[in-house]
Amino acid sequence: MRLKPQYVFVIAVGVVLVIAFLVGSLFGGDSRKAEAKAPTAAQAGPPSVQVAMTPEQIRETQVIIRGRTEAARTVVVRSETAGVVSSTPAAEGSFVRRGQVLCRLSVDARQASLDQARANLRSRQLQRQAAQQLAEKGYRSQTQVLEAQANLDAAQAQVRAAEIALAQVNITAPFAGVFDRRDAEIGTYLSPGQPCGTMIELDPLVVVADAPETEASRLRLGAPATAKLVSGQVLNGRVRYVARDSDPQTRTYRVEIAVANPGNSVRSGLSAELRVGAGAGAAHLVPVSALVLDASGRQGVRHVLPDNRVAFAPVTVLEETPQGMWISGLSGPARVITVGQSFVADGQKVRVAQAR
Repeated sequence: MRLKPQYVFVIAVGVVLVIAFLVGSLFGGDSRKAEAKAPTAAQAGPPSVQVAMTPEQIRETQVIIRGRTEAARTVVVRSETAGVVSSTPAAEGSFVRRGQVLCRLSVDARQASLDQARANLRSRQLQRQAAQQLAEKGYRSQTQVLEAQANLDAAQAQVRAAEIALAQVNITAPFAGVFDRRDAEIGTYLSPGQPCGTMIELDPLVVVADAPETEASRLRLGAPATAKLVSGQVLNGRVRYVARDSDPQTRTYRVEIAVANPGNSVRSGLSAELRVGAGAGAAHLVPVSALVLDASGRQGVRHVLPDNRVAFAPVTVLEETPQGMWISGLSGPARVITVGQSFVADGQKVRVAQAR
């Protein structure tokens, strides 16, 4: 019986595969066993990590927050009496002294009222004098003398009231500062309580910021602080206020730094970076990459104990610098893991290599 060519080809391929399998079984068994043993041998040893020896140092710590400049005082100066504005001596945006006139109202009949009150006062003074003289001669009773004195006192009060009414036509600056905005022009009728303009005090200047709740406890009244403006100018001052109650929306605490501003050169509303001194304490300098999170989500570093076992230490970041991150939470010299910290667990024994 003659086989077809296609059957012959299939049989030949099968024979070749069987021979190849037998040869591989005889000569490749030992090599596969050696390869299988290799990972087991590697897994038997502790993992290798790189560490950096970090000494403990005493460092002045700072709280760094973003802030802005503000006027120390902002007051809307209002009219105390009714009248038409007759003049505005102070230019808008100019520096004014305390007591300088910002807006002047029309005098109207106030001067006449004062003149009448003074004339009445002179009359009452003469009446009081005559009553006293007649009483000494027995022509007036003591009651009449007291009545004349009462009339004199009332006349003096009327003069004082007329003087105050006349003085109120001059709306003056309550303190030395900048007349930042004028709200009334010549011809404007002002009722009592309506604004003439806004005064701001820029020396001293206040730099305000909102400190997060994690940093607010480190701030102290009187602590030294510096504010770096967007222009690069640096202002030095001290903490004058730290809020005790947080903003219910942002959960932050208002902080105020008082700084000198001679000549009112720095304006209100400028952005600033605040660095507030928070005292000195133990700190370690570690690479930024050394920071990890544990299973609970706490930020910290993994370091190697003297017996070459791994330990996790939760830390607080004090300051970030080009050289690394200053942290607190470690004690004494520490071997901080810089390579492999994410692949080892607490208590695991490791082989230590110094970081290159």
